Amino acid sequence: MLKTLTNSLRVLPLLLLLLSISAFAQVNVSGKVTDASTTEPLAGVSIAVKGKVVGTITDTKGNFSFSTNTPPPFQIVISSVGFQTQEKTVTGNVSDLSIVLSEQVTVGEEVVVSASRVEESVLKSPVSVEKMDIRAIQQTPASNFYEGLANFKGIDVATQGLLFKSINMRGFGATGNPRTVQMIDGMDNSAPGLNFPIDNIVGIPELDVESVEILPGAASALYGPNAIQGLILMNSKSPFLYQGLSANVKTGIMSASNRDVVNTPFYDASIRYAKAFNNKLAFKVNASYLQAKDWQATNYTNLNAAGTATGTLDPDRGAGTLPNYDGMNVYGDENQQGMQAVANSIIANPNTPAALRTQLQTALGAGLIPNVNVSRTGWRERDLVDYNTKSLKLNAAMHYRLTEKIEAVGQINYGFGTTVYTAQGRYSLRNFALTQAKLELRGDNFTLRAYTTQERSGDSYASSLAAVFMNEGWKPSTTWFPQYIGAYVGARAAGQADAAAHLAARAVADQGRPLPGTAAFEQLRDRVRDTPIVQGGGAFTDKTNLYHAEGVYNFKNQIKFADVLVGANFRQYQLRSAGTLFADLAEGRTGTIPINEYGAFLQVKKSLFNDHLAITASTRYDKNENFKGQFTPRVSAVATFGDHNFRVSYQTGFRIPTTQNQYIDLLTPQARLIGGLPEFYTRYNLANSFSRTNVTQVGAAIQTTAASQDFRTRQIQALTAIVQPQVIAEVTRQVTAGVTAQVNAAVAAGQIPAAAAAAAIQQGVTAQLATPQVQGLIAQNVTAQVTANAPNFIQAQAVAANLGSLKPYQRREFKPERVANYEIGYRGVFNKRLFVDAYYYYSVYRDFLGSVVLIQPTATIAPGILPEASGVFSGSTRRAFSMPVNSSERITASGWAIGLNYSLPKGYVISGNIANNQLNNFTPSEELQTAGFNTPKNRYNLGFSKRPTGNSKFGFGVTFRAQDEFVWEGFGQPTEVGVPLYANTIVPAIRNFDAMVNYKLTGLKSIIKVGATNLGGKPYLQAFGSPYIGSTYYVSLTFDELLN
Repeated sequence: MLKTLTNSLRVLPLLLLLLSISAFAQVNVSGKVTDASTTEPLAGVSIAVKGKVVGTITDTKGNFSFSTNTPPPFQIVISSVGFQTQEKTVTGNVSDLSIVLSEQVTVGEEVVVSASRVEESVLKSPVSVEKMDIRAIQQTPASNFYEGLANFKGIDVATQGLLFKSINMRGFGATGNPRTVQMIDGMDNSAPGLNFPIDNIVGIPELDVESVEILPGAASALYGPNAIQGLILMNSKSPFLYQGLSANVKTGIMSASNRDVVNTPFYDASIRYAKAFNNKLAFKVNASYLQAKDWQATNYTNLNAAGTATGTLDPDRGAGTLPNYDGMNVYGDENQQGMQAVANSIIANPNTPAALRTQLQTALGAGLIPNVNVSRTGWRERDLVDYNTKSLKLNAAMHYRLTEKIEAVGQINYGFGTTVYTAQGRYSLRNFALTQAKLELRGDNFTLRAYTTQERSGDSYASSLAAVFMNEGWKPSTTWFPQYIGAYVGARAAGQADAAAHLAARAVADQGRPLPGTAAFEQLRDRVRDTPIVQGGGAFTDKTNLYHAEGVYNFKNQIKFADVLVGANFRQYQLRSAGTLFADLAEGRTGTIPINEYGAFLQVKKSLFNDHLAITASTRYDKNENFKGQFTPRVSAVATFGDHNFRVSYQTGFRIPTTQNQYIDLLTPQARLIGGLPEFYTRYNLANSFSRTNVTQVGAAIQTTAASQDFRTRQIQALTAIVQPQVIAEVTRQVTAGVTAQVNAAVAAGQIPAAAAAAAIQQGVTAQLATPQVQGLIAQNVTAQVTANAPNFIQAQAVAANLGSLKPYQRREFKPERVANYEIGYRGVFNKRLFVDAYYYYSVYRDFLGSVVLIQPTATIAPGILPEASGVFSGSTRRAFSMPVNSSERITASGWAIGLNYSLPKGYVISGNIANNQLNNFTPSEELQTAGFNTPKNRYNLGFSKRPTGNSKFGFGVTFRAQDEFVWEGFGQPTEVGVPLYANTIVPAIRNFDAMVNYKLTGLKSIIKVGATNLGGKPYLQAFGSPYIGSTYYVSLTFDELLN
């Protein structure tokens, strides 16, 4: 111990000497930054030592000052949004450094990090990349920055509500797209239970957004699973670089002709404060709140009708509405049953009164009960969901510079809100909350990050499922459908036509139905939507958590001949839904399902021929505990000739089936959604199930068989052969009874000896049966019974003749989806003003993830005649499952895009882009009948804008957007098995015009902005089944104490 202490004391003078040398070696740098065009001082300009985290920003007078231990000479980087970045050499202490910044005129000079996980010029990026910076956010005519992303080339948006917009790229669009990854400050912003990026519901307040980078195409090689079609990287402002107080208030009118109240106000306010202390410690806090009446989904297309024979689209079931009506945004009407099947079940019920049984038997025999399905009366979405949209975002971060090269960050983001989103139904997210918290350590060559995402569903519920249970709550289907059939038969017997009889039957069955707006309706709705799904309600509980840790290391200080980057990560999901969403209470589980994933990557970049050619290669390996490991390589090359850059790349990506794809167990009106893992196939005995495709094909074959004249003739002959002996036997019984009575009377009168009675009876029966009258009666009864029973008999025999074609579904291995993406592109600048960006891609998908609908019989449709498998042909004797599966077919898609930006003097910019996406090769399979491409073939944007520059305080922006119509394949499946999928789910072509003007109030350090979106005013759809989007008229005022 004494020796150790002595050695320590010997070292102490050396440490003090080093500290004194360090203090002595400090370099002090100070100066002033001004605007080249106005000579005015510039506030908020970043001054940083190149390659380190040390630096500062200019104050309101343009002055700056900082100290560094970096030995001179060294470079400092001076940067500010909208100005050309400069680098200057510092050789020692300097107190009067004068820096003049000029406006950035040359386009394409932006720096991005998403393409290679290192800083590089947009021009030299090896893959397609788009960037929205602070200046672009200020100039977008959209009402918020997230909506403004739709103006970039190749970006498609599926709006599900004011706060819920899903970004789609390169086809296979979705509402809640699991094929894109959205990150906020390095944290995956996907809700771990909902399985997709929740867009900007609980994301970054706009005041805190520094930039948004979008990377279309496969990015799995660097960013891991699920970045199969693109990456959205949102970066918030550093409290070191963006200090002071800023605030924004925005209000206006939302207008749409399809809403209950056409014009409604909205309110949006946010505030941000950031402060740095001695350039070592900094913090920021953000808060924002939005409140509005959301857009409404009022699409009443009948999903159970194809072509033009849709009937009247009336959710309230007036004249002309088809009996099996299933309205798109009407819920509860998904519950349907076959009329003949219901009648047969009533007849088979031993408790059915004899008179009713006889009446139904007679009606069936007379063909008065049609072989059609009837659906229950539903409710409109606007009467079921909460359109009182709100969003609260709270954000705080603390940054500490441990050394001049290492910075520590602690950050927490909290979001709380109410909105509506679209999946296989419309879900009302009420008081939904998401919390993200991270700890991060980063230097000039490494990043260590750990974060958690905590999802809380609040009072959320599935509106369509709630509607089904509401119907069961006021009158069970076991009562409603028999009442309907009984009333229908009664109306037909009274001479009413079919359509009138259906109206009369619905009126009888709907007696006592609570009407929207009444206290009874609201009590019923509130009770059901607050009751958990597992208890017969619509509420789902989701308290799923995600835990993630990752590290990235750049060997730039150790390896000089190439740029080498490595990284690794570990992730755990903890699914917790109390059995309302996941199977977390099945298989002996106690409420939590853990899922572990890990991965690692390596990237090498080499520049050749004096930096005229850069080749980048990377590979990644990822493993999820439920699936085999996946390798995803990427190779790219960029050739640079001055301001012209040509690129070619091969990228691969994969998508691990989402947590819902793996473990969901959710009852919906159309089907029970189940996971694709083997446990579900076993639990629900799906070996005794048939694909919807197979059932549809066999159903069509049954109808073809039943319509065949030859088959009908043979079945009538067979039926006659069955009926005739029965009629003869019955007539013989009746004649025998009559003759017996006559003979017995004669015996009693002494007219016939008792011994001769039997012979007399036999002789009398034979004689009467031979008479023309009795023979005619026999023929008449045979004809009547054959005629009455022929329809059902022929149908039953047609079913029996084709039943062997039903093939039980055979499960295949469940795998991750993979894509290989081939791309060529060009970026270049002409005359320092025209920026051109173009690309062509070709994508090949394997093991594409879709879903198969399985039909499982629960009873035969003809007891004693047909086997149980026949139950798949009636809504009352089957149940449906929807299970994620991989397509066995290879799917290809391709597309191209070109964007032009021309910078004119005085801040004017003309821009335009066009994108083409198309599905090239899709072969329907049993696993995947439709591709779900959900993307317009052509889409283009045109823009003209001016930003405030120099002494000009005025700016404006106008944008025109257009896209082709396309078929939406997703939410909107018919409940009728025989109806073609997506026969009438068209998203019409869109033509939109947005505009805004802004004015800089220099004295108030504020910008006022007035704008409008969808100036044409016609509501439009971006996803079938989602709301119609109207027009927004807004005015906003933004204050920033460091505004130049």
